[in-house]
Amino acid sequence: MDLNYYDTLIAVADDCPTAGAVVPAPRGGRKTVAVVQYELLAEHPGELTQEDVLFETWLRRRDEPEPDPAERARLRAEFFARPQACLRASPLPKKYGWGLLFDGAGRVSLCPAGSAEYDRLVAGDVPGVTVLKAMRSRRA
Repeated sequence: MDLNYYDTLIAVADDCPTAGAVVPAPRGGRKTVAVVQYELLAEHPGELTQEDVLFETWLRRRDEPEPDPAERARLRAEFFARPQACLRASPLPKKYGWGLLFDGAGRVSLCPAGSAEYDRLVAGDVPGVTVLKAMRSRRA
């Protein structure tokens, strides 16, 4: 089953507390989900799919040594055997003001709210790109 988005912008949630994009910071000496996802996407723009980001985030937060390739493949299959929340539930577009832009191959890049590119995408000025809002943190 393919969990990736294609030609899609996950726009910042309506109840996002920031006016623009903010780089997330570790809490309590530990990297949060937001920090790990931000680092992955900042270091590898346009290289990873949603599935890659979800799995790598889970793997890096386990506090265990890097698995060998066979173990990594087994862990990935095990991880996706259970239902996973998509990046619409990520803290990046929900709390930190980062849009997530997926290309035609399903690879994702950060798109800061308030940037010219973000504003064009949200306004619908880029044909062929679907705009979805991130999930709200609170009920309406």
